[in-house]
Amino acid sequence: MKIFFRHLVLCALPILFAAGAGYGFTTIQGSCGAMVGALFAAKCGGRQREYQARFQLAGAGFGTVLAATLGTWLEHRRRRAVQRTTSAAQRTTLEGEPS
Repeated sequence: MKIFFRHLVLCALPILFAAGAGYGFTTIQGSCGAMVGALFAAKCGGRQREYQARFQLAGAGFGTVLAATLGTWLEHRRRRAVQRTTSAAQRTTLEGEPS
């Protein structure tokens, strides 16, 4: 069950980073009317959605790179621990054998 939750968290990282980047963009940006005035507010809406999509894509990309790096590090750490226990077990069986 521990492995399942580890993989679930790693898979959720890109989605969480994308949602966080989108939310951060919407809180930073004001309304289109306040930014460019009432005359150009209609054109600004599409541009604002385009920038928000780029922010979300960048957040998802960063989350993917982070999840891949974290997953690789965790797998490497687990492999080293398994190799350490198997080599210790082999040494004890070799030392315990009669010569």
